[in-house]
Amino acid sequence: MEEYWDLYDEHRKPLGRKARRGGGALNEGEYHVVVMIATMDSHGRLLCTLRSPEKPSYPGVWELTAGSVLAGEDSLSAAVRELREETGIRAQPGELKQFGTVTEKNAFIDCYFLRRDVDLSEIVLQEGETADVRLVNKPEFENMIAQKKIAFPVARRYSELYPLLMQEGFI
Repeated sequence: MEEYWDLYDEHRKPLGRKARRGGGALNEGEYHVVVMIATMDSHGRLLCTLRSPEKPSYPGVWELTAGSVLAGEDSLSAAVRELREETGIRAQPGELKQFGTVTEKNAFIDCYFLRRDVDLSEIVLQEGETADVRLVNKPEFENMIAQKKIAFPVARRYSELYPLLMQEGFI
């Protein structure tokens, strides 16, 4: 099934157009919305998933749960959906707290936080998307970044997002 994204301008105003996922690069001044969910347990460990080796970009490296907002979908609904699709975690919208938005080339990345103790044996990985799961503490996560075991976009956002999590009192 083809996926479509709503397009926005640099001020996040709808352009009234859609783009097909995989349909080529967006034009300059066109943006779509992506969500990223930092799931952290009561011990301060982040839930990381291993990208499937089948993925065209960043195969076989670790990341936080993330994905694109589909046309007609709002950011929070997309975060709930992506978390369920990639991990099997069923969160209620009120459990997710948005703690920031990062603007990157052609994308607004809305970042959410979920505090949840998860039993890794209950995680349901999405075939073709996620291949493994683990919980990592801050030093482990930073070591994984240094060893280039974290997907580059997540590693790049980390230095901006971790202080926001602290500032908002999530960690």
